[in-house]
Parts: sequence; structure tokens; C-alpha cells
Amino acid sequence: MPELTISEVARQVGLRASAIRYYERIGLLPRAPRMSGQRRYDITALYRLAIIQRARQLGFTLIEIRHLFFGFRDITRASERWRTLSQRKLAELDDLMDGIKAVRGVLKKLMTKCRCDTLDQCGKGIYQSMNRVVVAKPLLADHRHREKYPTSLRT
Repeated sequence: MPELTISEVARQVGLRASAIRYYERIGLLPRAPRMSGQRRYDITALYRLAIIQRARQLGFTLIEIRHLFFGFRDITRASERWRTLSQRKLAELDDLMDGIKAVRGVLKKLMTKCRCDTLDQCGKGIYQSMNRVVVAKPLLADHRHREKYPTSLRT
């Protein structure tokens, strides 16, 4: 089987060599054997990187991707792993969509209801409405900080 250099792998999968080294360092990509001091990869590295890239495109965090590879028993089929993580990601997206709908509603209300002449008037109205609400929470919660997996990426 031909051995690929890191630059060849990077070119074939459309990543920078530094990203490949990073994925190797955090354990998402197996440590590559060295030949004359250079990393050498086999074709399976391309497959692993394809999975990582697809998962990133779908919005999975590196922690979630780590869970995809290592968070299941070895006998768990790939399809079941994807199904489990996809269900969680879909629930997260549903929450985000609810937040987006709420923000859209507020923006539309601002466009039609705001009659303020100055920003101080707006600030006063917003402040008074905030004090009427018992619990003030962000309309769009920052979903990136709600990890469902262990926070360490290192093995």
C-alpha cells in the first residue's frame, strides 16, 4: 500500500497540514508512523479525515466527533453511532430554531411598534420591560458552550 506524506494527504482532502497534525495530536487521527522523520499515512487516514470533515460541515464539535469514534463500544455499528449523534444534533438545532423564531418576532415587533425618538427612550422602554419579566434570558442561547460530552479532547 502506498504511503502518503502529510502534504499529499492535505492536498487530497483539502486541509492544511497543520490541521492534520492537530487532529493527530488530539487523537482524532491515529499517530502516523515516521519514515526518515516524516509522517507517512495510508489510505485509511483519508477515510478518517473525510468523516471528520463531513461531521464538521454538519456542525458537530470536535468533542462530538471524538465521541463518534471513541464513545461507543467497539461492536457498535457506524450507522448506530451516526444515528445517536444525529438525534442529539437535531434536538440542538430545534432549540436554535426556536431561539431564531423568538428573535425574528422581537425584530418584527421593533420594526412596527418602536416610536422612540432617541436611544435613551428605547433604553428606558427596554429596561422597564426587562424589570417586568421575572427571568430574563438570552433569546438565542449560546449553543457552543452546552457540550454533552467530556470536555477533554486529549487521550
